[in-house]
Amino acid sequence: MNTISPAAESADVTTSTPAENTSTEATTSSPASDSASATAPDTASATPAETASDTPAPAAAPSAGAPAPSARTLLKQLQQQFPAFRDCLPLAIGIDKQLLARMPGLDRKTMRAALGIHTGSMRYLRAMEKATVRYDLDGTAGAEVTDTHRSHAKEQLQQRFKKEAERKKAEKAAAAEAEAARLRQEKLQQLASKFSRS
Repeated sequence: MNTISPAAESADVTTSTPAENTSTEATTSSPASDSASATAPDTASATPAETASDTPAPAAAPSAGAPAPSARTLLKQLQQQFPAFRDCLPLAIGIDKQLLARMPGLDRKTMRAALGIHTGSMRYLRAMEKATVRYDLDGTAGAEVTDTHRSHAKEQLQQRFKKEAERKKAEKAAAAEAEAARLRQEKLQQLASKFSRS
């Protein structure tokens, strides 16, 4: 599933980054996702008035011998540490640079995967579809969300809904075919049983 990642949006170009399977959805799902079926937040709960003491301290860089955390583990950490991730706010363009500045030892590949999961979640896409402003890590409002990015989020949601409808239709058809095959088998067994008694 492809979706716009704020880390890849500099220069307002609509590039896509891979997001993990969806379905999220989630949708199977990312923690922030289907989890995905949650609706977008109605308000930006983080305010610029938050004090530094309310903001968690930056995470320590992983030791050289320790394996890098998985993308989902990192995403959970980001959701606990930063209001923009916790409240699923539209992320500022260049949020990857902000993350690297706050978490110097962060593995770039894992960070990109975590951003892909987050920005590909249903919850985030729904927030982006109606968003007007982007937010930094601490939830402080910044640049406006462009019509292009809102439209992209809407298209991604429509594609997801279409795929989900097609999947359900295919499952229903497969179940009907399996039931028909079962009934045919039962009839054949009844006929075989009837003639074997004759």
